[in-house]
Amino acid sequence: HLSGKSVGRKKCGRKRCTTRRGDRTLRKIVEKDRFQTLGDLRKQWTESGVETSRATVYRRVQEMGYRCRIPQVKPLLNQKQRQKRLTWATEKQHWTVAQWSKVLFSDESKFCMSFGNQGARVWRKTGEREMPKCLKSSVKYPQSVMVWGAMSAAGVGPLCFIKGRVNAASYQEILEHFRLPSAEKLYGDEDFIFQHHLAPAHSAKTTGKWFTDHGITVLNWPANSPDLNPIENLWDIVKRKLRDARPNTLDELKAAIEASWASITPQQCHRLIASMPRRIEAVISAKGFPTKY
Repeated sequence: HLSGKSVGRKKCGRKRCTTRRGDRTLRKIVEKDRFQTLGDLRKQWTESGVETSRATVYRRVQEMGYRCRIPQVKPLLNQKQRQKRLTWATEKQHWTVAQWSKVLFSDESKFCMSFGNQGARVWRKTGEREMPKCLKSSVKYPQSVMVWGAMSAAGVGPLCFIKGRVNAASYQEILEHFRLPSAEKLYGDEDFIFQHHLAPAHSAKTTGKWFTDHGITVLNWPANSPDLNPIENLWDIVKRKLRDARPNTLDELKAAIEASWASITPQQCHRLIASMPRRIEAVISAKGFPTKY
């Protein structure tokens, strides 16, 4: 008769080829630098006296809860920048979605031709996406086309393709020929506040004078805070659509960017603006560190 007990039954399957102590060593190796390849991990583990195959290294790392992921790219924030973000978020804590709807958000973004290999991978566990040691810092390097755009809760404004480096003079040209039409389209005669980040061309004295001359209120903005700007999410949407378009020439790239920017709906924009209070809360609970947005 069969009872549920397996009395004296020997364990089947192969015996583990690594010891608990060996596994602890591997954990330390992974923790030391999350951006190592399987080959790197195996080499160091072997040097510590544990001879195994890559497959075993992979299994052990998986058992510990690590998965091989594409790292989030976030700017590195120093103490002062974190403090400023926190102060800023605390000041804006009680802003309503209606108040955020009065903000015209703007930003530049670079678009490149290839969407192939995404570079180094990182070992991380569930819930570790934002941990500083699992983040890749964003390095700025020149790519194919630079675009300026603006958005509000009502939708997007016209896109501007930028030639060369943005200095104060060329930025004021953008403001004149693209920001004014954006405001006209999205706000008509209503009052609004203009948001832009702290690039040198944006904070130049002559640019400040341009705003004063045009009677435009500019929102104060903390440095290195793409997670607070909903237009960043629009750039992501456009970049995702570009992956399917696979442009081959600069003209095709521009046309594809234009088309996917034009397909963004006012509903999408309104949803992003409605996320502002949550973004503010996230910065406060992260004590100024980068958030998931």
